Amino acid sequence: MHGLINCSMQGFVRDSYGQKIWDKVVDEAGLDFKNFEAMLHYPDEQTELVLCASCKVLGKQRDDLLGDLGLYLVSHENTQSLRRLLRFGGATYVEFLHSLNDLHERVRMAIPDMVLPPITVAQKTNDDYSLKVAAGLPGFGMVLAGLLRAMGDDYGALVFPDGRDTGQGSAEIDISVLDVSFAEGRQFDLAVAGAE
Repeated sequence: MHGLINCSMQGFVRDSYGQKIWDKVVDEAGLDFKNFEAMLHYPDEQTELVLCASCKVLGKQRDDLLGDLGLYLVSHENTQSLRRLLRFGGATYVEFLHSLNDLHERVRMAIPDMVLPPITVAQKTNDDYSLKVAAGLPGFGMVLAGLLRAMGDDYGALVFPDGRDTGQGSAEIDISVLDVSFAEGRQFDLAVAGAE
């Protein structure tokens, strides 16, 4: 598993619950180190141990924890680079949804050795969309469901993503876009603050 994925889990637990809780997760998972390195690769089994340990220590169901991780990846101040990458997908939430069809390619351009499963977005009705995540990264669909909810807030849209695991790491997410201008979205500028 790519180290960025493990670092995301570590950051989520530590930023949301504190260093002592992360230390408990490390102990529960039986790791012989405290911190993941973003550019290293780790055995998939080790990532699974950390996920299970996090669920146990936090008292959360797996899908709920993964959804919370998706929310964290967009909304926390320490993860703004991912938010920026996603916001470049479009000026509206619907444009952003359609941009997810090429998300795995955009990620690969930024991080060549990180492989995300392909995503297919289809519009079912004016307000309803279906998103399919190909097999390859167990749990990614549930993380994506949380991320989609957080991006709705980011755009100021009222959305309801409903994700389900369909086996072997694949997932389907139904997304109802009830109001694209429900609230004022978060500020987003193309230029990074402080850049000249």
